[in-house]
Amino acid sequence: MVPEKKSGTNQVSRRSFLRNGALAAAGFMIVPRHVLGRGFTAPSDRLRVAGIGVGGKGFGDISEFAKGPADITFLCDVDTRRAADAVKKFPKAKFYTDFREMFDKEHKNFDAVSVSTPDHQHAVAAMGAMQLNKHVYVQKPLTHDIYEARMLTQGAKKHKVVSQMGNQGSSGDGVRQLMEWYNAGLIGDVHTVYCWTDRPVWPQGIAWPTEKKDIPKELNWDLWLGTAPKKDYVDNLVPFNWRGWWDYGTGAIGDMGCHIIEPPFRVLGLGYPTSVECSVGSVYVGEFTRGYFPESCPPSSHVIMKFPGKNGKEITLHWMDGGIQPERPEELGPNEVMGDGGNGAIFIGDKGKMMCGTYGMYPKLLPTSRTNEVKVPQTIARVPEGHYVQWVNAAIAGYNSKQAQTLSSPFDIAGPLTESILMANLAIRSFDLRKPKASGKGYDYPGRYIKLLWDGANMKITNFDEANQFVKRTYRDGWSLGV
Repeated sequence: MVPEKKSGTNQVSRRSFLRNGALAAAGFMIVPRHVLGRGFTAPSDRLRVAGIGVGGKGFGDISEFAKGPADITFLCDVDTRRAADAVKKFPKAKFYTDFREMFDKEHKNFDAVSVSTPDHQHAVAAMGAMQLNKHVYVQKPLTHDIYEARMLTQGAKKHKVVSQMGNQGSSGDGVRQLMEWYNAGLIGDVHTVYCWTDRPVWPQGIAWPTEKKDIPKELNWDLWLGTAPKKDYVDNLVPFNWRGWWDYGTGAIGDMGCHIIEPPFRVLGLGYPTSVECSVGSVYVGEFTRGYFPESCPPSSHVIMKFPGKNGKEITLHWMDGGIQPERPEELGPNEVMGDGGNGAIFIGDKGKMMCGTYGMYPKLLPTSRTNEVKVPQTIARVPEGHYVQWVNAAIAGYNSKQAQTLSSPFDIAGPLTESILMANLAIRSFDLRKPKASGKGYDYPGRYIKLLWDGANMKITNFDEANQFVKRTYRDGWSLGV
């Protein structure tokens, strides 16, 4: 399970009991429909979902599951203020503040888990659920660290659970249209991709607040910190601004990369990158002085990653955030919107170009007049039921079902995508702990001024070892992935 506990015969027996009990409970729930009579829905035809992090996006997630053949049976949140809407909408669901307690006490009474916590808690919650053989839906980015993404990808296969990441655009028509255009050869072999976002829309590039505040009575601050280092509570971190702090979030690319990089990742069949380099924006902190704060993500960045392409050729992917955008393609009219305005992706091939907005929406060939002129056959099935119900149906059908094999973002796809996205943060964060700046304030960032070479199979930067400290972080005492 998730919390670290002493080893021994009793603990092993307890774990076996939990797993066997969960399986036995699932077995008792499978009742053939013909036994129950016409018009009666068998318990095995509905998915019992426990939600972890049920405010904000988490509330939206479980509400979407409930539109399909799913029952929301348990709610878990460390902040009762954030959970209030979910408690009101699902009054029959039992409420917990600690998911570990919920797992221990209720593992027999749910089939699947939805995780929509801050990034730093995704992996421990999802892995704990998978170790109980529960199907899992995890919000993007899949994890906070590259190592965690690799472990969840392996864990889903090991425990044979149906998994899905919450990048709903992967189930959209847009990315499928882009794939059909590309597969038809309309733009040739792609050699360059530009992805951009206008985020962050939360504070980044700032110093950690020094003023201590009282913890709201509705918030369990220690549980909110979870795997992260122990720190005093500060205002305006919960429920949203945590995204700009490395202890909890993954910056603009972690938030939006899974929505914007996913289309090129899927269309081009990208795997692990081979290298990454970056430049970042800084903030003014005094006369002739630019500030970098190791605890905080920068206000803007431009990251360049290289991926293996077809026939030994290389694909270059640019990521830009903080409002930075690429040059407009010459095929795009001066008053035409690029992407969806604030966000988008452009594919540049040796025969043409195409672009899209967030989630792969608004796909267009360039010049845009080609979009309606060129027709290609529909060769890729659409997902009319949507991203959420797709996962619910697959979880009911089971790990080896056709539905599970055709999911839009199972961990064997979402894991490598997340790893690639988090590669950018290795470059952004590559300061040298051993070499503080000459001024004695902060650290130099030599990793930002070189190209970092990546060994994907072994999850290791091979030419700048300081960057590898960010592949796998150390959890606070009492927390473990249990692998």
